[in-house]
Amino acid sequence: MTSAAIAGSRRWAVLGLVCAAALGFGAPSAHAARLAELVDIDGVRDNQIYGIGIVVGLNGTGDRSPASKQMLANVYRRLGLRVTQRDVKSDNVAAVLITATLPPFARPGQRIDVNLSTIGDAKSLFGGTLLQAPLEGADGQVYAVAQGSLSVGGFSFGGQGASAQRNHPTVARIPGGALVEREVPMHLVAADGRVRLLLRTPSFRTAERVAAAVTEQVGASARALDAAAIEVLLPTETLRERRAVPFVAKLLDLEVEPDTPAKVVINERTGTIVAGERVEIGTVVISHGNLTVTVTETPVASQPPALSGGSTEVLPRTQVKAAEQGSHFVILRRTTTVGDLAAALNALGGTPRDIIAIFQAIERAGALRARLEIM
Repeated sequence: MTSAAIAGSRRWAVLGLVCAAALGFGAPSAHAARLAELVDIDGVRDNQIYGIGIVVGLNGTGDRSPASKQMLANVYRRLGLRVTQRDVKSDNVAAVLITATLPPFARPGQRIDVNLSTIGDAKSLFGGTLLQAPLEGADGQVYAVAQGSLSVGGFSFGGQGASAQRNHPTVARIPGGALVEREVPMHLVAADGRVRLLLRTPSFRTAERVAAAVTEQVGASARALDAAAIEVLLPTETLRERRAVPFVAKLLDLEVEPDTPAKVVINERTGTIVAGERVEIGTVVISHGNLTVTVTETPVASQPPALSGGSTEVLPRTQVKAAEQGSHFVILRRTTTVGDLAAALNALGGTPRDIIAIFQAIERAGALRARLEIM
């Protein structure tokens, strides 16, 4: 690969961060969002269920574990056939672990999706069918029953001399593959007529804004309990007429501007970097390998035209320079944004790995005015 091609690939690698910075940092403030996207209702939640099952119909890609042979022998016995584990060949079957999420208010007869993963040494679940398998909750009760043809997002083929594999053929999914058999009781409103809203991203400022919006726009009594919970007291008339559902629907349609935290999220495995609009970088000099980034901010006086009635103001002028000589250091003045830093690194073809290392160093130097979160 030529040097020009390498530089081009690096620029494309950093392009995602630069575009995010240009879009995010150019916006003056966050936009309002519906409460439905910001909160969950206390007591209304998903429930995890799981079970063990057996997949049949595999073309010699099953497992040979004792568990799969025993499960297949049990199936034969339920069908009235007397066999032992020695009589069972399990090349075309596989033992799987089945997981699913039971959504709130799921009623018997509704369908939910299920995920399957091999337990033994099966090579692929392609072409398989799951036999009827009960799915239990943490309390040991059966809440759903799964069965159906598998949808596999990968494949694995091979011979003695070569093989080919794409994605994970030992993991599969059955859309709508489980029937709900038991309902989980949900309590939308507490016995004392209160509804508690739980913020998905806890923030004292957002909680106070939500409580104020509910009080002003809905007319109900609301107060923020802490950074994550807001308690709403339903009006007496609403409780008497049993109109809690319309009230909660109106509640979740309210729009509130959430508090945007100053945070930089980094995924080192994929090289993904996401920075919020409020992230700022303080006075710092950056030298990464032979890469040197200099940020300066100079106050400039802005003079209004004569007889215009305006006033003289001092505005900052930010300059970001990047150089490939690593021996020159310049003291940075005041603050700059992550967008300016990303643009400077992109001009030199800096890779996401470069930016990740630089962010970590800036955070340790105490110049990153945000929380650094590494996934």
